[in-house]
Amino acid sequence: MRVTHSEFVISNTDVAKCPKDPLAEYAFIGRSNVGKSSLINTLCARKNLAKTSGRPGKTQLINHFKINKNWFLVDLPGYGYAKTSKTNKKAFQQLITRYFEKRQQLISAFVLIDIRHEPQRIDLDFMEWLGTNYIPFAIIFTKADKLKPLARERNIKHYLEKMKEEMWEETPPHFITSSLHKTGVEEVLTYIDQLNTEFKNAR
Repeated sequence: MRVTHSEFVISNTDVAKCPKDPLAEYAFIGRSNVGKSSLINTLCARKNLAKTSGRPGKTQLINHFKINKNWFLVDLPGYGYAKTSKTNKKAFQQLITRYFEKRQQLISAFVLIDIRHEPQRIDLDFMEWLGTNYIPFAIIFTKADKLKPLARERNIKHYLEKMKEEMWEETPPHFITSSLHKTGVEEVLTYIDQLNTEFKNAR
């Protein structure tokens, strides 16, 4: 699938005000500074569709983008930014929880993980919460250009093994991406296209 059309639709903090269109929806989420906005811009072949910032935790709203006029990409607030106040952290957590619990159109979440780092408890706990609540998700490992191929393979193997140790009989689908080199973009879009087809056939 190629993205030929992408447009910003709405930003808000109220799940009830999200678009009512009966279109498939995919939510992108991850810790602050994981490269989420850069990846969204790369997927959509638009330089400034999602706002990028040198200041982590910039995304503080539910942001809906309509892609190819037939599915939604959702940019959710990042979690785990140390300089965010406790009040804001709690508000973001409630916002994210309400979104995942209420949004019927959601087909899959994509949890973004910085490939350079050891498995972080906040990510593992969040994915456990998704699994416990029967919310489908895939993992996108970001910033692959920052590591050499062998280091990438080692880190991903270690990450998936850690997930199996904790609670997962099977690990979710995963993708390896680099916004700089556009690595993995086609694979992610092909996966979304497959899910879109299943969604349409099930209606």
